[in-house]
Amino acid sequence: MILYEYPFNERIRTYLRLEYLLLRLQELLGRSDVIDHQYALQTIFEAADVAARTDLKTDMLKDLERQRAALQIYKDYPDIDHSVLDRIFTRIDYCAKNLTTMAGKPGQLLDGSEWLTQIRSRMGIPGGVCNFDLPLFHHWLHRPSATRLRDLETWANSLTPVADTVFLLLKLIRDTGTAHRVAVTRGQFQQNLPPTRGFQLLRLWVDPRDDVTPEISANRLLVSVRFMEQGREGKPVPTQKDLSLEVAICGL
Repeated sequence: MILYEYPFNERIRTYLRLEYLLLRLQELLGRSDVIDHQYALQTIFEAADVAARTDLKTDMLKDLERQRAALQIYKDYPDIDHSVLDRIFTRIDYCAKNLTTMAGKPGQLLDGSEWLTQIRSRMGIPGGVCNFDLPLFHHWLHRPSATRLRDLETWANSLTPVADTVFLLLKLIRDTGTAHRVAVTRGQFQQNLPPTRGFQLLRLWVDPRDDVTPEISANRLLVSVRFMEQGREGKPVPTQKDLSLEVAICGL
């Protein structure tokens, strides 16, 4: 199944972008090739740019507190595994403490290096990091793999408080949604949302054999999905297929 996710607000959109970049970085740091390490450095720059939003830290701390308040009511439930609940509270407190004590903005370490700043600016230019443009960077790429990896991990560590919080918040949000199977008639799906709940994320699981992609729109009252298939010359057109897929709508 192919999973598609759609954020209901800009805050969750930022979290998903950060998660995408941080997971990509984790994958690249597990490799040793020169091209992987160059791409890893570019990914660090991209994640730092997304995390540089002035209100991100405040939003994360508020979301951690909201999650703590939402989970607090389960402490009095006798059927709840309290050891699991306590571990979640410990992680929430850990992330909140690290965010609060984080000096400066995420990725600030990168701004303190003139060499990294130069690489960062050149990466926005097609072919801008060729060896004749940045000989020092070319030299770094030819250092031993272990040395490059050590440098990358040092630069990435400045994003750790944000990374830990993003992974935790998105997991808690996703855990609030229960997937259920729905029938889609002629490529169209709509679902009304109760106004009493603050939904934040839509998740769709689509069978790749159906060979369709969703076009999603949503607000606090309605989710609407139109499925598209590839037409002539690769142009997407609305499908007329009847489909079956799984849907989960997540939020507090």
